[in-house]
Amino acid sequence: MAQHILALAAEEAPERLQAALQSLGEGELGDMVTKQALKGRETAALLRGIFKGSPCSQESGVLRRLMVYKHCVPLVESGDLHLAKASEIIGLLMLEARQLPGRALAELATLFVDVIKGGSLSNGKSLELFSTVLTALASSKECLAYGKGELNGEELKKQLINTLCSSKWAPQSVIHLANMFRDVPLTAEELQFVVEKVLRMFSKLDLQEIPPLVYQLLLLSAKGSKKAVLEGIISFFNQLDKRQKEEQRAPQSVDLEVATMPLDQLRHVEGTVILHIVSVINLDQDLGEELIRHLKTEQQKDPCTALCPFSVALLLSVAVKHRLQEQIFDFLKTSIVRSCKDMQFLQGSRFLQDLFPQKYDITAIILEVVENSAFGWDHVTQGLVDLGFSLMESYEPKKPFGGKVAETSYGLSKTPAQQACRLGASILLETFKVHEPIRSDILEQVLNRVLTKAASPVSHFIDLLSNIVVSAPLVLQNSSSKVTETFDNLSFLPLDTVQGLLRAVQPLLKVSMSVRDSLILVLQKAIFSRQLDARKAAVAGFLLLLRNFKVLGSLSSSQCSQAIGATQVQADVHACYNSAANEAFCLEILGSLRRCLSQQADVRLMLYEGFYDVLRRNSQLASSVMETLLSQMKQYYLPQPDLLPPLKLEGCIIAQGDQVFLQEPLAHLLSCIQHCLAWYKSTVHLHQGVEDDEEEEEEDVGFQQNFEEMLDSVTRRMIKSELEDFELDKSADFSLSSGVGVKNNIYAILVMGIYEVLIEYNFNIGNFSKNKFEDVLGLFTCYNKLSEILKEKAGKNKSILGNKTARSFLSMGFVSTLLTALFRDNAQSHEESLAVLRSSTEFLRYAVSVALQKVQQLEETGQTDGPDGQNPEKMFQNLCKITRVLLWRYTSIPTVVEDSGKKKGKSISLLCLEGLLRIFNTVQQLYAARIPQFLQALDITDGDTEEADVNVTEKAAFQIRQFQRSLVNQFSSAEDDFNSKETQLLITVLSTLSKLLEPASQQFLQFLTWTVKICKENALEDIPCCKGLLTLLFNLHALYKSPVSLLRELAQDIHACLGDIDQDIEVESRSHFAIVNTKTAAPTICLLVLGQAEKVLEEVDWLIKKLNGLGSDTSDSSQISNQTQALEKGVILQLGTLLTAYHELVQTALPAGSCVDTLLRSLSKTYTILTSLIKQYIQACRTTSNTIPGRLEKLVKLSGSHLTPQCYSFITYVQNIHSESLSFAEEKKKKKKEDEAAVISTVMAKVLRETKPIPNLIFAIEQYEKFLIHLSKKSKVNLMQYMKLSTSRDFRINASMLESALQEHNTEDAENEPDNDQVGAHLVALVAVFLLSQGQLYLSPLGICKIRIVRSSLD
Repeated sequence: MAQHILALAAEEAPERLQAALQSLGEGELGDMVTKQALKGRETAALLRGIFKGSPCSQESGVLRRLMVYKHCVPLVESGDLHLAKASEIIGLLMLEARQLPGRALAELATLFVDVIKGGSLSNGKSLELFSTVLTALASSKECLAYGKGELNGEELKKQLINTLCSSKWAPQSVIHLANMFRDVPLTAEELQFVVEKVLRMFSKLDLQEIPPLVYQLLLLSAKGSKKAVLEGIISFFNQLDKRQKEEQRAPQSVDLEVATMPLDQLRHVEGTVILHIVSVINLDQDLGEELIRHLKTEQQKDPCTALCPFSVALLLSVAVKHRLQEQIFDFLKTSIVRSCKDMQFLQGSRFLQDLFPQKYDITAIILEVVENSAFGWDHVTQGLVDLGFSLMESYEPKKPFGGKVAETSYGLSKTPAQQACRLGASILLETFKVHEPIRSDILEQVLNRVLTKAASPVSHFIDLLSNIVVSAPLVLQNSSSKVTETFDNLSFLPLDTVQGLLRAVQPLLKVSMSVRDSLILVLQKAIFSRQLDARKAAVAGFLLLLRNFKVLGSLSSSQCSQAIGATQVQADVHACYNSAANEAFCLEILGSLRRCLSQQADVRLMLYEGFYDVLRRNSQLASSVMETLLSQMKQYYLPQPDLLPPLKLEGCIIAQGDQVFLQEPLAHLLSCIQHCLAWYKSTVHLHQGVEDDEEEEEEDVGFQQNFEEMLDSVTRRMIKSELEDFELDKSADFSLSSGVGVKNNIYAILVMGIYEVLIEYNFNIGNFSKNKFEDVLGLFTCYNKLSEILKEKAGKNKSILGNKTARSFLSMGFVSTLLTALFRDNAQSHEESLAVLRSSTEFLRYAVSVALQKVQQLEETGQTDGPDGQNPEKMFQNLCKITRVLLWRYTSIPTVVEDSGKKKGKSISLLCLEGLLRIFNTVQQLYAARIPQFLQALDITDGDTEEADVNVTEKAAFQIRQFQRSLVNQFSSAEDDFNSKETQLLITVLSTLSKLLEPASQQFLQFLTWTVKICKENALEDIPCCKGLLTLLFNLHALYKSPVSLLRELAQDIHACLGDIDQDIEVESRSHFAIVNTKTAAPTICLLVLGQAEKVLEEVDWLIKKLNGLGSDTSDSSQISNQTQALEKGVILQLGTLLTAYHELVQTALPAGSCVDTLLRSLSKTYTILTSLIKQYIQACRTTSNTIPGRLEKLVKLSGSHLTPQCYSFITYVQNIHSESLSFAEEKKKKKKEDEAAVISTVMAKVLRETKPIPNLIFAIEQYEKFLIHLSKKSKVNLMQYMKLSTSRDFRINASMLESALQEHNTEDAENEPDNDQVGAHLVALVAVFLLSQGQLYLSPLGICKIRIVRSSLD
């Protein structure tokens, strides 16, 4: 029969063809098509024949066509046909579909909807036909029956799409349907239906099916709904990531049936989806723009949703090869800094923490992206690298003009900019660890920046380089040429950069001989460079090599501060080089360094400071180093036993013309000898075995004996020497303007340094011998005489070097030992010898002051001079010992008891307190992680406690109580005994220790309560102490709860103390805080209160911005609604209480100056923030039908009754103050006419400066009232009933004053000469005209008119 149909179709016999087709039943026709399709023969020709014999003009033809369509759709979906045959059939059906009438199309479309709802689509091939049917249906104009009514084609299409999107889809059909809708013309509403349906289906699909569906959805977004598509994709993967994290946290509690996919599978799918999005963005630029717009908007609402690991990875992928790179990096950097600022803001306020707990840390999110990128996300790595370098360069440490770098590597990241820079380094380091292909690129970029940014701080890049090398030392071998190239530029880099760079690449020198040899070549050239910095860099490099290339047989050093430790490089360097090679290598370097002993003082100084570390790390070099030092010392040592002085100081200086320079830092040389000798005696000598050669032993003993004899002789003769022997008596010239003065200053510093070195040497070798300690005291007496002369000369002449305290030559370790011996050594055998030193109060004060100097150096630079000064562990141990001593000394002997004596200077107890303050700051800055051990070390009774059991809050509270007692004693002492300096230090110490208390602890609350009590009960009149105490109170209060109620009480006290602006009103005396009195109320406490109010306003402003973000979130989440209500309540309560505080202050008779100016500015900001709040409610009324809360109405009422009228009264009060000052200036001018022009200009400038905030305040009030009117209209609540509009707009110009000035002008015109009358008569008018010309006034029409009269009269 099929052949018959084909033959009839070919004969062009339509009547016979129609007759043949009519003779076939529905089943027969379907069977015939199926058989022909399965055979694969002439299926398309058969269908064409059937369609040819079924014209759409006949009802039977339409029905037959429909029958064919209904039969072919399941046939194609059955999967029985070859793919090419199915495509051929669908293609033919699509061509013929447009000829079908509307009702047939509607029936066919309904059929497709039923098929999809039934889930019988298998390969989705027939959906190509469905898109054609829907397109044809949309263009149909005829009315079609649907349900009980009729719709046109477009409406029916919309209804069908709505029905389809509301029904259930089989998961295997989703991708085909998304692809189908691309070919259907959709309205915006229909597209939204489709996109939302597809997004809802994400969760029902297998994870592997998501990427192709996302791709189809992205292509569909070309029609519109880009934001919805991007938002849905990002939200879906964000939820998956969160679920994965929850499962990792509690894997045992997860039901196996609902467990998500493996982690690696999820990451690979996310990577594929990101690639799809990037590829579509490359074709559709608008999609990229929409991505950034969407994320920026979302970030205002909920940063956690906007910047999740998936969205950050997506942004970084888009940024790599796209014109949006700059926008994306700016957005990410802004988001990072904003997140850090928010975190910092929240940490300082308990009020904000309770209202808005921070659950979002963008730093962790970006580092999570780095971690995720290990799963084949190569498209993200370049973006990560670029972002890391961009952060490090944008927020690098700044070098102030003429100063040192603001941020140092040893400090903690405190500011948001520092945290952002540190994040950039972390991104690069973690990316370096995870992605091997990009390592060389990162390393090369870091090295390039170290070289090219030599003029600006590069410590952050050097720290990164050091971390990179430690993480993978062998990687540098592949980039050794780049490192060698960097070495070639060492001579041109600053010394700090060179030292940091060499320390960083040190592990490479151990595994690469070529790099080491090239470095030695560069350093040897630099030794003879003309540039001093280049020679210093060479010395630094050689010392580093000596420290780290151990000769076989050297003692192991446990104090090694430079960590090589990585798994790739073993510490045993002898695997690479034999001991003989190492020894020869080190001796060659020592030979090069000996040449440096004839160079400038700075170069020699570096050598002397470095030799001790070389010996400590490489003990086999001891003989060579000690012999070098001995030969150098002999140049300046006079061996004759009776010759005074024992050293040739004239050889230590060099004259060039009229200028004198230091040539040999002799004190440093002697210090180096002393420390090396002490180390040698305590370490090497004790470890010498029987197998050592006798000759070597004799040689070693020889230089040891030489040094000991030399130092003993120098000690004996230095004690006998008088200052005149060094030409340094009281009559000597110490001014820096003459060559002799410079020489004497250099001599003085050298001699004082030598005395200090000898003090340390003799104490150490004395073994508590009375004779040795008498020598120590004798040396100190000589030192002290010279020190006093320098101080005396410095007082008279500012250009003397003694004005700057020279750094002490005592080492940190010795200082801790000395203090312990002086104050805490109770051994009976030591008592007699220590009594010698203890008898000198000056020596005790000197010991404590040196400790203070050392701690200060450690706090500022992170290290100290002398041995182990760069060893953090040793420094920490010394700090603990010093703190124990100072704490015992201060608490045992109060300052009041101590007789500071006839000598000038601070008492020992005060020095101890100052040292304790610096130590507490230093420990929190440098050793934050070791605070528990530090506090435990201070508690001698609790020495056996396990470190893990240390409760920082309890230990800190114990220390705080000791200082509380001291402060109470100060307040309770007689007025003559009150020590302001000590009180300030005690308050600062308490502030520092309070940072260690947990704000939620009972101890913190007790300390806060005590502080409040102190402020309430003590009528303190000392301004600095008052300021410190109130600052402490505010800081503590902010960590407990909002300080607004405290501000209100203080404002009431200030009002009661200073009186009212209306002198007829007597203010009720209600003193809350005794600390508020006539001496402290203004300006000190007033400015502190206003400063704290400013912080509260900033917090409120921050909350209002967060409210705006939450308000723009259209999701109907009850959680968001509850959070919004809590924020609104908090904001209104804060502002309401703050308004009551301002209510008191604006009625206070404040003195002219900073208080008035600050209050006016603070009021302006208050009204600006009130306006922001009103705008927020206006926006809320636009988007929802919510009525305004009663709390807001009360706040508006409070501002109208308790603030605005008082503000205008305060402005009038300020006007009166300035009128008085103008009148006084006029009187003064009349007495001294020759200075009248200067008087007028001075007064004008002062009045202009002090009245500048007034117009801003008026404008802020009027803006507030303007938006109140808008809100009244929107909310149908009359808020303006509480506001009384002021009628005084010419507040700065008094009409009666202008009239009297004009009358005086007319009178003086008749009596005085023309050149004198203008200045005197119109002083007030001139000021008014001047202010008006500057735009500083708001005037009524009457005021403007009067000004015009004055101006015309002046003209």
